[in-house]
Parts: sequence; structure tokens; C-alpha cells
Amino acid sequence: MELGDRMLRALLSGLGRKGGTRGWAFSSWQPYLPLAGLLSATEVVSHWTAVFEKRGIPEAQASSEYIVAHVLGAKTFQSLRPVLRTQPLSPWQLQHVQKLSSYRLQRMPVQYILGEWDFQGLSLKMAPPVFIPRPETEELVEWVLKEVTQSSCPMGAQGGPLILEVGCGSGAISLSLLSQLPQSRVIAVDKGEAAICLTQENAQRLRLLDRIQIVPLDVTLEGSWSHLLPWGPMDLVVSNPPYIFHQDMEQLAPEIRRYRKNEARRGKMPGPRSCRALARRLGLRPYSRLCCESSCSQTRAEN
Repeated sequence: MELGDRMLRALLSGLGRKGGTRGWAFSSWQPYLPLAGLLSATEVVSHWTAVFEKRGIPEAQASSEYIVAHVLGAKTFQSLRPVLRTQPLSPWQLQHVQKLSSYRLQRMPVQYILGEWDFQGLSLKMAPPVFIPRPETEELVEWVLKEVTQSSCPMGAQGGPLILEVGCGSGAISLSLLSQLPQSRVIAVDKGEAAICLTQENAQRLRLLDRIQIVPLDVTLEGSWSHLLPWGPMDLVVSNPPYIFHQDMEQLAPEIRRYRKNEARRGKMPGPRSCRALARRLGLRPYSRLCCESSCSQTRAEN
């Protein structure tokens, strides 16, 4: 065994003694970190990467880097100043890294652990059980922006498009569109109370509350669309609903099964067909757009 490994193992029990963090022990072994002043940020990343790999945690190195960077006040490990990567961590920093890493060992998604995530250049609060925006969702936003900016047709009474988002979740789509389309207005609806609250909080953080109406609404219920009629014809309807079928539930990663509400996944989701029906009922303007992300299997099932 190399000297470094012997020193690391000799110190692993240090934080488990009096005054340490005994509560973060696990069944196979205790992934405690050495005492403060002995490990740099780079070494802590290496340590927790090894722990995550041993436990079969996906994206072990990326998870470790995000957690350590977050504790050190950065978005990414690569953005840390070189001096912060090499100087020893304080006792509080080591304990904080250990606490957050213990959540990852329980398969909590990194976005929930950090409590925030960047989307289209915006820093959004993230919290379970609200769905985390997928990378493909950024592509949907970019496609919508391209459609709006290249359109030669007049939109909205105030010079910008009136947009309806069905299933707003964290508000990622709505707030991204508002931030990049200064004259746009958005009506964001979701059936989940947690999603409504999270969209509200993110809109407030980004100072966009004056241009968004956030409405608790289940559009799959008969007649629910009538609540949206007072806002008038929509220029754009966009939706990125969670598209997971009941028969696929057991194949999902623990990050999804454990931390995202069953009702949000198993309930009747507004797929392409229901979004088109809603758009017709709301009376889209001529040359308006309907943008809905879905899986290929869901699209085939509805058509």
C-alpha cells in the first residue's frame, strides 16, 4: 500500500469521533474525509470520485466536481481559481462536502443537492419533486426563439408574443423566453402546487414577475381551458411534459424513482394531441405556433 493511501486510511475515522459527523456512516464502510488542512479541493474531488465509483453512482467525477465547486462558491470546478484548487479545505468545508456527498450516495440528483441549476444562462432554483429540465429542453427553447425572431407576422397587442406554457415545472422555458424576448408575455400553467411555487420563486428571483401569469391548472380536465380564455388568443403554445409510461417505471434510474413525485410521472400527461386540442380551444392567432417536446413512443401512441 502506498504511503498516501496509508495516511488517508489512518485519518478516515477522524471526523467520526467526538465533534465529528458520525451520522453520515454507511453500511459497507465510512467514507469520512481526513481532518481539515490535509486535503486540497483537487484531492477531495479525487476522494469522492472514488467513493461514488465504488458505490456505482453515475457521473462520479462530475458529481464530485459540482459538489466541491458549490461548497467553494463556484458554478463548476473548472471555473475555480488555481489557488482554490490547491489550498487545504477548512473543517466546515470538508463537513459540508461530506453532507452533500451523502445525498448523492442516496442517488439524489446533483441539481437537487445544489438547489440550483443553470438553464439558458439563467440560474434557477431546483427542488424535488419538480422535474429537472433536460438538455433537450434547451434545444426546444432555442427552436422557439428562432421561430419567433424569424417570423414576419405581428404578434400580441403589445408588440410581443403572448405565450402559453403547459406544464411549467421550474419555469425554465417560460423564464428563458421572457428573458430573451423583452416584449413577450407568458401564461404558465401546471397542475402541481410545488411547480407553481417554484416557478413563482424563480420568476421573482429573476425579476420577471410583471410579465408572467402563473396559474394552477390541470389542462387534462374537461373544461379547464376555459380558465385561460380571458387572456385572449395565444401566439405560441409550448410544452415539455414529463413523458414516462407506467410500464417503463421500473427501468428508471433511482434518481428519478426516488425523488420525483409519482403523480407527476404516472398521471395523464398533456402530450402532443392534448396540446393541439388545447391550442384549438384557446383560439391561436393566424400563423401562430405550437411547440411540444415528446418521446417518439408517446407521439406514436397519440396519433
